[in-house]
This record gives sequence, C-alpha cells and structure tokens, in this order.
Amino acid sequence: MRIAVIGGGAWGTALAQVAARNDQPVLLWAREPEVVESINTRHENSHFLANVPLAPSIRATGDLADLADADAILVVAPAQHVGAVLAQAPIGTTPLVLCAKGIEAGTRRLIGDVAQAAAPDAPIAVLSGPTFAYEVAAGQPTAVTLACLDDALRTRLADRLAAPAFRIYGSTDVAGAEIGGAVKNVLAIACGVVEGAGLGQNARAALIARGFAEMTRFGLARGARAETLTGLSGLGDLVLTCSSTSSRNFSLGVGLGQGRSAAELLADRRTVAEGAFTAPVLREAAAEAGVDMPVTQAVNALLEGAEVAQVIEALLSRPLKAER
Repeated sequence: MRIAVIGGGAWGTALAQVAARNDQPVLLWAREPEVVESINTRHENSHFLANVPLAPSIRATGDLADLADADAILVVAPAQHVGAVLAQAPIGTTPLVLCAKGIEAGTRRLIGDVAQAAAPDAPIAVLSGPTFAYEVAAGQPTAVTLACLDDALRTRLADRLAAPAFRIYGSTDVAGAEIGGAVKNVLAIACGVVEGAGLGQNARAALIARGFAEMTRFGLARGARAETLTGLSGLGDLVLTCSSTSSRNFSLGVGLGQGRSAAELLADRRTVAEGAFTAPVLREAAAEAGVDMPVTQAVNALLEGAEVAQVIEALLSRPLKAER
C-alpha cells in the first residue's frame, strides 16, 4: 500500500516516519518549499520537527498532483484548511485517513463530513489518540484509534501503519473518534489556564473530569458511542493534552492564564493551536444541540479577551447541581 501524507507539519512528518518503517516509500506533500527542500536534501524537517532524522524513503513534494498514485492518503492539514486542500488534490476513490482534529467554522461539520463533501467517492477513516509528534517520530510507544466503517479497509490500513511501538485499535465509531479529538483541544486550553494562573493540581483534576463530562454530553448528542469517548481518542487524548506544555493548546492556555492576549499568543504561524479555532464553533454546535458546556464557554470568553479572574469566578459561582 503506497502511502501519501498531506501536511508537512510535525504530526504529518511523524506519521510519514511511521509509514516509512522498513524503508517503505512515503510521499509527503508540504505547502512550505523550505520543508520540501529540508526533507529531500537532509532527511529532516528542520522547520517543524527539528533534530529528528527521517527515513530516507520519505520523499517530499509541493505538488498535490504527485499524490495521484497513492493507495491511501493521510490527511494532516490544519482542520480549517482540509476542505480547500482536498478540493485541489487528485483523490478519486483513494481512501482518506483523517488525522486533523477540529470542527469546520461556519458549517459546524466534523472533518469527516468536510472530506466527504470534497471527495465524495473516497472511503473515510479517522486516526486519533494521545500522540505527541516528537515521541511518535522517535519511536516511543504510542496507541491510537483507527475508526472506519469498512472492516476490510480498516484492517488493511492497520496492517500497513501499525508497528511495534505504534499500536492501533480498531473502531467503527468514526464520529466518536473525531469528536474526542476536537473537543479535547478546547479543554486543553482550559487546563493550561489553570496552570498559567497557578490554580493548583486539584483544580486541574476537577477541570479534566468536568471537561470530560462536557465531551461525553456533546459526543452522545452528535451520535458518538460512550466507549469511544472513554477510549484513546477521547479520554486518552484529553489526559495527554491537558498535562503538558508539549501540547500547543495547553501552552496557549498557560499564556492566557498568565494574562497574555490570545492575539499575541496566536501570532506565531509556525504552529497551530486548533482549539482556538474549534472553541467558537464548538460553542455554536453545543447550543444547536442543546448541550450545556460551561468550560467551553469559559475558554471562548478568555479567547475573546475576558479577564481570567472574572471567568474563574463565573465558573465557580454556578448553581450547585448533581454530578452527571
């Protein structure tokens, strides 16, 4: 199975490294010419994944037309750009493995729906879970969920991508795998705020638990299965991104908790904190579904410039209620 990757950031590069084990050829498309040059001449993505030697069998290109011969394409473009990129790519009936995490602004569509609209004949799978790119690229143990309605395709993809240190668990709950990955980015910002504001470990643990309750309520309302949300692509990814500055979303939250503005923190275009773009869309989608998500509301308030102390006071002063 010839694998191509759309997206030359840290995560796309790490997945290319996984797919290139045993010198299997992988084609990686990157928007940035300097990334293409770095990978092809020095076998390193010095722009997004520096100091990680890449397999020589990874070749980079800046031309989407080169992906025409792929047997499967891993889509790792930022969530808000997936539709536009796929509309320009030669997809046809080539299976797409969606590795971006988010909800499309304006339409409130999950990325699977966005991809299906752009490539209506392509089978869709979702790869999601607790994954920091540097650890995956370095071959450290990782486990993920691969969700796909087609059992045969899921098996072929898993056989091709799995490795001793990259364990894949199968699922048919595509929506659940997507929702966990999208919502956890927003919750990771909230946990970063707790860190940045010095609110302590008790507060972070409480926020993870109540944030997971929000994820569950929203996921069930959108057709996800509870067991998916408690698995790798839901709770597993939430725990990882809510506890480390290696998470771009957590780091964004730390800055907000320290009183810095969202505009300042998001000015660095080399990295994308997907939660900042997902938060307002998730707020809209939750309202549409009639789902109460106070932590998500708080994150939106902070991104819109509210004072940290006021947002925290508003959360803590909500009426007491039964836990659910």
